[in-house]
Amino acid sequence: MANKQKPIYGGQAVVEGVMFGGKHHYVTAIRRKDQSIDYFHLPRKQNEKLAKLKKIPFLRGIIAIVEASGNGTKHLNFSTDRYDVDPSEDYKIEEIEPTKLSMILGVAALGVLSFLFGKFIFTLVPAFLAAMLQPVISGHFAQILLESLFKLLLLIGYIYFVSLTPLIKRVFQYHGAEHKVINCYENGQELTVRNVQNHSRLHYRCGSSFILFTVFVGLFLYLLFPTDSLLERMLSRIALIPVVLGISFEVLQITNKVRNLPVLKYLGLPGLWLQLLTTKEPSDEQVEVAILSFKELLRCEEETNSKEQSI
Repeated sequence: MANKQKPIYGGQAVVEGVMFGGKHHYVTAIRRKDQSIDYFHLPRKQNEKLAKLKKIPFLRGIIAIVEASGNGTKHLNFSTDRYDVDPSEDYKIEEIEPTKLSMILGVAALGVLSFLFGKFIFTLVPAFLAAMLQPVISGHFAQILLESLFKLLLLIGYIYFVSLTPLIKRVFQYHGAEHKVINCYENGQELTVRNVQNHSRLHYRCGSSFILFTVFVGLFLYLLFPTDSLLERMLSRIALIPVVLGISFEVLQITNKVRNLPVLKYLGLPGLWLQLLTTKEPSDEQVEVAILSFKELLRCEEETNSKEQSI
C-alpha cells in the first residue's frame, strides 16, 4: 500500500454498479437504463458491543462476515429494484414507509441466511461425497484430501458456470472495476478512468480469496477430527464452520499485510488466482460508475469527519 495512513475501504459489486463502504457510510452507485447515475446512501451504524467483538481475533471475522452479508444484500436489493425503473417512478430512500423498511431489513436477514445455507452446502456435500468413496479410498489423510478436493472443484465449478450467464458476467466486471478503483486509490493516483484502468482487477483483501482460504484451512483443521462415522463427520463439519471462517479471516488479513514482502507475498497468490474467475475486465463506462461511487463515499466520509471535529 502506498500510504499506510489512508483509511481502508472495501466494496462489493452489485447489479450495474458498485458499493463502497467506509468508517461511517456505505454508498452504492448504479447506472440505470436511461444511462443516469443513481446513488444509495446508508449510514454505518456503530454498535459498541459489536465494536468490542470486532477487536477479538478469530471472532471478529465471523462478525464482519455476517455484517457484510446483511449490509451487502440491502445494496444488492436496491440495485436490482432500481436500475431498470422508469425515472418518473422514482422514490426517495429517506421516504421509505415503515413497511418498506421492514422488508429491506428482512431481505438483509435473508442474505445472512443465504450465506450460511450456501456455506452448509459447500461444506457438507464434499464431506458426503468423500465418505461415499471411503470403501475405495480409505485412510484418514486420504479422505480429508479427497473431501478438500471435492470442495475445491465444487467451488471453482460453481463460479465458472454462473460466470457464463450475462448478468453475472457484468457483475464480475463491476467487481473488477471495484478492485481497480481501490488499487488506484491505495497507490495514491488520481481517480480517472485511464489511471484506474491501468491497475489490476485483483486485490488481496477480496472476499473471493477468503472463500478459497476456507478450503485450505478446513483441510488442516479436519485432520484433527475422525472421519469413520458419517454422522460424526457431518456434525463436526457443521460445528467447525465458525472456526473455519474465523481462522480464514485472519489468514486473509495476514496475507494482505505481507503482500509487499519477498517470499511471503506468495501466500496470497491462490486467492488472486481465484479472482481471475470472480472478476472480469471492466469497460470504461463501468469504471466510471465505480469511480463515482467511491468519490461519493469519500465526500460523505469527509463531511462526517468534519462534523465530528467541529463538535
